[in-house]
Formats: sequence, structure tokens, C-alpha cells
Amino acid sequence: MKGWAVLSLIVLGQMALAAGPDRSQRPVPRDNGDTLPVIVVPSGAIEQPKRDPAARAAAEGGQGMKSSLRPSLRSRKAEKAARARQQMRAKGAVCGDLAIQGAQVGRVPGKISGCGIENAVKIRSVSGIKLSNSAVMDCTTAKALDTWVRQSAVPALAGQGGGLKQLRVAAHYACRTRNNRKGGKISEHGKGRAIDISGFELADGSTITVLKGWRARRSSEAMRRMHRGACGPFGTVLGPESDRFHQDHFHFDTARYRSGSYCR
Repeated sequence: MKGWAVLSLIVLGQMALAAGPDRSQRPVPRDNGDTLPVIVVPSGAIEQPKRDPAARAAAEGGQGMKSSLRPSLRSRKAEKAARARQQMRAKGAVCGDLAIQGAQVGRVPGKISGCGIENAVKIRSVSGIKLSNSAVMDCTTAKALDTWVRQSAVPALAGQGGGLKQLRVAAHYACRTRNNRKGGKISEHGKGRAIDISGFELADGSTITVLKGWRARRSSEAMRRMHRGACGPFGTVLGPESDRFHQDHFHFDTARYRSGSYCR
């Protein structure tokens, strides 16, 4: 009897082993960073995947990778624009336009309240046309001057004396009141927003002045065309027929009005 009992126990044990559960009931060991999962590749070989550098640093040193506090690199577009600005400045360009040649001045403080320019430039030529003396103004006024020269002054004088060569500047930045009247409002000249032109030098060396050219038969049409053409690029345009203060020059400034440009 004892032999049969022992034999029965052995058989039952083998059957239990043969029909064991598909999955082990033992808990799966927790991964503490020292053990990596085993991956079976199609060829049947067994390999361990390479650990990510950040995970390796965390496992070995207990600390992850620290993020950099340095700013991200500028884009190629930003670098290209910066190089272009440097090249333009090297060629004498200001206000971001090669057609406007001069120098950066920066902040110009005013001697009296209301005067001064935050970002002034000193212009010596626009669209290839020289100024008789460098004029200080802001970039808005410099760009308006360039537009007027290119679109109005050069075309108007194209048929005379070989064309326009130089602008005769009567006034630019000056910290003063309008028409130098005591107690008056600050002139646009005092804000770097104005320029006065008294004449035009041509390629053949001759000069047409506003005082004489405005009513001269040969130049009157060109002078009036230039006067009209300034309305738009500039907010204020004053000529010989505006008042007694502007008989000998054009006054241009970039003041803006709700009703549009003021041209007289």
C-alpha cells in the first residue's frame, strides 16, 4: 500500500507540473534603473537596448540632465538680416535704406521743452542726389525726402541742365519756435521733422533758386511740379505763395493732420 501511495503522489506531482499556469504568480521585479527589459529580436537572438543618455545619467548619478540657461541660437534669417544691416552701415546707409546715405547720430536733446530727436540721422544724399550740407532729421523725414526726390524732383528737372545734381539746404534741425516767433509753438524743425530747400543745382553747374525760379518762364513748371509732388510724402508743404516767410524756399515737414497734407 505504501508503494502505491508514493507512486500516486509522484504521478500527481508530474501532472501538476505539466499543467502549470501560463503566467507565474510571482511578482515581477521592479526596475530600479539597474535592470533593462530583455527584447527578443526576430532572429531569435537576445539583446539589451541601449539606454538613453538622460536615463543613464539619472541611473548613475541620481540626477537628470540640466537644461541650458543659454538662449537658443538665432535663426539663419535673423543672422542674414543682421549681416545685411552691418553691410549697409558700412556702405553709409541709414534708416535701413541704401538710397539714404549719411550717419547715425542718436538722441539729440533739446535746449527748450518740446525740442529734440530720439533717433536722429545726418543725411548727406538721397537717391544719389547730394545735399549742399548734411541735414539732421529723423528717419521718417529722411524717407519722405528720398521719396520726393526720386518721384518728383528728379523727373521734374530731367530736361534742364543735365538733370538734378544737388539740393541746396536752407535749414534742417534747429531748436526754435515757428518762424522764430517768441512764445510760439515749437517748429517741426525743432523736432527733427522738417527740411527747407532753397534751390537746385544741375549737372551743368547752373542753379535754379526757389526765389527766382518760381515765377521764371523756363523753370516755373518744374518748380510747381516739385511743390505738388511733395504733398503726400510730407504732411506740410509751404512755398512762395503760402506767406511772406517762404518766398525763397520750400518748407517740408512730416507733421500729420486728420484732414490730410497741408499744402500751400
